[in-house]
Amino acid sequence: MKTVIRAFFRTLRVVLGPVMLLKERLSRPTGVEREAAAQASVDQACQNLALYQFSTCPFCIKVRQEMHRLSLPIEKRDAQHHETNRNELLQGSGATKVPCLKITEAHGQTRWLQDSDTIVAYLRERFGTTSV
Repeated sequence: MKTVIRAFFRTLRVVLGPVMLLKERLSRPTGVEREAAAQASVDQACQNLALYQFSTCPFCIKVRQEMHRLSLPIEKRDAQHHETNRNELLQGSGATKVPCLKITEAHGQTRWLQDSDTIVAYLRERFGTTSV
């Protein structure tokens, strides 16, 4: 019975995955436009961030949509298909739950934010603009 249930959900992921990615692509919000100096500052700040994610996870899609809306070039790390990324996520955050944002502070300390709503709130607070 377990095998049948696993096969069902695997098939469901295979069928719905491309549909979810297409919907993400078609519903992508317009990115914030900043002055060149301001965007360069944002780009620099984003070098200390990395998003651990699965491509078809709806919560990860939510975070990626917000990253695009705020024009944030945050590195995306696939924790589903790349064992190195999955192991780093497990060691750093204590779980393989995605999405998870790795924040490397200026003094070298690392923080891990889990939960899409928490990550979106953090990104809006740190990079949001009054014109949005």
